[in-house]
Amino acid sequence: MVKSSFSHVRAWVFDLDNTLYPPSVDLFGQIEVLMTDYVSETLGVDRAHANQLRDHYWKTYGTTLAGLMAEHNVDPDPFLIAVHDIDFTVLPKAPKLAAAISALPGRKIVYTNGTEPYARRVLNARALDGIFDAVYGVEHASYRPKPEQAAFEAVFAIDGLTAEQGAMFEDDIRNLAAPHAMGMRTVHVAPTAQSHDHIHHHTDDLADFLSQLV
Repeated sequence: MVKSSFSHVRAWVFDLDNTLYPPSVDLFGQIEVLMTDYVSETLGVDRAHANQLRDHYWKTYGTTLAGLMAEHNVDPDPFLIAVHDIDFTVLPKAPKLAAAISALPGRKIVYTNGTEPYARRVLNARALDGIFDAVYGVEHASYRPKPEQAAFEAVFAIDGLTAEQGAMFEDDIRNLAAPHAMGMRTVHVAPTAQSHDHIHHHTDDLADFLSQLV
């Protein structure tokens, strides 16, 4: 049974974007436009080139910001404020998901490559605020992004989380490799399943999956 494989879990770690809301909402579509604008203005390149750089940095460094910091010494805070200035009203409330997360035994946290303030606005729009014990953003890992294991280690150290007693829920398969290596139970949350050694489970319906664990 799926439930038995989570019997040891006492810390439930959730990614935010495309994990705690469906990809069809496409918040990241809004963010990508703002990222491209920021890259264009900061580096003085046209939008087509800026868009290519945005995607290149994401693929190479894990986030666009990490690439900008590594290659152009960009200050992270103005970037993060600018790219998260989006419309949150497109997010539907999620009472079923809220109930499923609330019922989990142990500590519940959000860990995102976005920022804590951005994450809290998403959670508020989804009516998921108040059910998590902590919310961590990229700033808590000194702007080192997932999938870097050092980023996970930094956040987990702040939280006092023991990886061997944890489960990680993520839409980006790259971001499950380090948690798996650290001893966590890993769940890929996405419309389509992908087979990788570092993925224990897959679901296209997080609320339904979580309801099977209690």
